[in-house]
Amino acid sequence: MAQAKIQAKMNEPPSSKFSRTLSMADRSGRLLESLDLLEMRVETLRETASAMEQERESILEMIQSLQNSQEMRNICAGEREELDLTANRIMGRTLSVEISIGTTRNSQQEEALQKATSIIDEIVKKLLDDMRSSRQQLMALHAACVTEAPPVPIDQKFQAIVIGCALEDQKKIKRRLETLLRNIENSEKNIKIMDHQKLEVPQENGSQ
Repeated sequence: MAQAKIQAKMNEPPSSKFSRTLSMADRSGRLLESLDLLEMRVETLRETASAMEQERESILEMIQSLQNSQEMRNICAGEREELDLTANRIMGRTLSVEISIGTTRNSQQEEALQKATSIIDEIVKKLLDDMRSSRQQLMALHAACVTEAPPVPIDQKFQAIVIGCALEDQKKIKRRLETLLRNIENSEKNIKIMDHQKLEVPQENGSQ
């Protein structure tokens, strides 16, 4: 009789007030999965912020290009002044957008970034004095930052320094060099246009 009662009790379905608890491994796995998803969202956030940062740089560069363009020089002073005021207003609003993306670096990467920045800064200081030589130097630095075979000599010393930088810093260094080279190219074009205009100034009557 007693044996039959025990057997019947064992065959009863589990009570609803009792639930099977998760094992420690299950809890850990679920937490790890949540952290992985959060990490993916953080990386997406950083990529979005980086894209916004590049867009800000692009807008500022385009505004400066318009202000220095041949079209701006070909209009009358009154209209040019009004357009310049509008461009400055847009530039001010663009500059008011601040985007900051922190980069985790060890001491070696910090030192490498400082060296790379210092090298570029020194060349920039000499730009106005010798644009052609500075342009060649910047091209050699940029060649050290690209993976494809560049058509110009590579600054091997600078390449070794850049490799020692954090990956995000490497991308920023490359973008800065590209921006500087574009600005130099635009400046050279403007100088040629201005010089050509000087050559085409109408001569006074009677002059040869």
